[in-house]
Amino acid sequence: MKVLRKTGEIVEVSFEEQEGKKAFWHTSAHVLAQAVKRLYPGTKCAIGPAILNGFYYDFEFSFPFSEENLKAVEEEMKRIVKESLSIRVYEKSKDEAIAFMENAHEVYKLELIRELEDSEKISFYKQGDYEEFCAGPHISNTCQIKAIKLLSVAGAYWRGDEKNQMLTRIYGISFPKASELEEYLHMLEEAKARDHRKLGKELELFALMEEGPGFPFYFPKGLILKNLLIDYWREIHAREGYVEIATPIMLMRGLWEKSGHWEHYRDNMYTTSIDDMDYAIKPMNCPGGMLVYKSKVHSYREFPMRVGELGIVHRAEKSGTLHGLMRARCFTQDDAHIFMREDQVLSEIQGVMRLIDEVYSKFGFPYEIELSTRPENSIGSDEDWELAYGKEVMEQLKARGFRVELDQRDEKLGYKIREAQLDKVPYMVILGEQEQKGKTISVRQRDEKREKQDMGQMTVEAFIGIMAITA
Repeated sequence: MKVLRKTGEIVEVSFEEQEGKKAFWHTSAHVLAQAVKRLYPGTKCAIGPAILNGFYYDFEFSFPFSEENLKAVEEEMKRIVKESLSIRVYEKSKDEAIAFMENAHEVYKLELIRELEDSEKISFYKQGDYEEFCAGPHISNTCQIKAIKLLSVAGAYWRGDEKNQMLTRIYGISFPKASELEEYLHMLEEAKARDHRKLGKELELFALMEEGPGFPFYFPKGLILKNLLIDYWREIHAREGYVEIATPIMLMRGLWEKSGHWEHYRDNMYTTSIDDMDYAIKPMNCPGGMLVYKSKVHSYREFPMRVGELGIVHRAEKSGTLHGLMRARCFTQDDAHIFMREDQVLSEIQGVMRLIDEVYSKFGFPYEIELSTRPENSIGSDEDWELAYGKEVMEQLKARGFRVELDQRDEKLGYKIREAQLDKVPYMVILGEQEQKGKTISVRQRDEKREKQDMGQMTVEAFIGIMAITA
């Protein structure tokens, strides 16, 4: 399968490869937009990406588009595929791209283009009578699409913001072989038959009702299963040295302000007022757990303290994101709060990971682990985050056989540098907010000439390479 990149390069890629699927489904989204524009010329196009399974495109129609309209659009897509349209890529300047979209009355494309840098060259992909700005990649010809199916229609706010225009999102799937589409549609039917929402009601385990969207009702049989799971949870947590607590479902606004939830998570919280005081129903268990901890003075000899809670939490999820028990507005959250000394962090993390692996493996759940670094909208002091980043760099250097000390004192940077110079320290690695954002380190070396002391910013790997050469 030939794939056309934004550089104009054409490469041979199989559909099974990630780039192949992305290009194939991205072109299918363009075919969908082309079909819609042919049938309904006044329609405005928003965005149409490839997704994990297939593609979608967001439109603003001048009439109520429904699933009844899908068949006509799908037939037009098939006609476009049969036209065997070659796809080409070219560039426009920002001004040229704006003029093009203004002439086409594509207000959503205009919004995106105007946000780009003035000097940026913008790639356009063209197939027959349809063209739009796009970063690609795409397949080289529409004829490579051998099977296509439009699956559903949904509403979607422009850019995911409920204050913006509600658009119509059309989902679809396509394949290079008709047999692959048949297999996929069969799999969807099988998945519907095994849908936990359907089984929950049929087996009298639980149900979601109109009177409480996103708030599950557990029936007697379902509660038996839930309580058996809780018994298992309590057994393994007791074995691992956890104590169990329970905290209130609703707490005062001041606590949520102190924890940062009121500022960072307010839109997802249910709130009320009691005696002229603001309260919030808890979306997370953590603040209540911290109140339990601080209710008495603790000795370092008590650490690690492993505290578990099966807390009922409520979150104001948007109706369009709800999905049975998988995405609900009320659920029981298993939280662990572990209070420990710094020298116990590694062993406690390992203990938690062992416990997670044991539970997930027992129920046959595959899982992936991701390391989260500091987000822009983070909670906590710069000093705490920089200390954590400093320890990470120290461990990297120690792993390569270098002697490293971490200066955690609450002193000014200039004072620390002067002291290190007096101690004849060969290299000083400086980590601040700027370095943390850029994932770099600033390095200073011991040298009689002042102008040679500052080695500038570099990655940890680059610094290791320098030390390896000079060692």
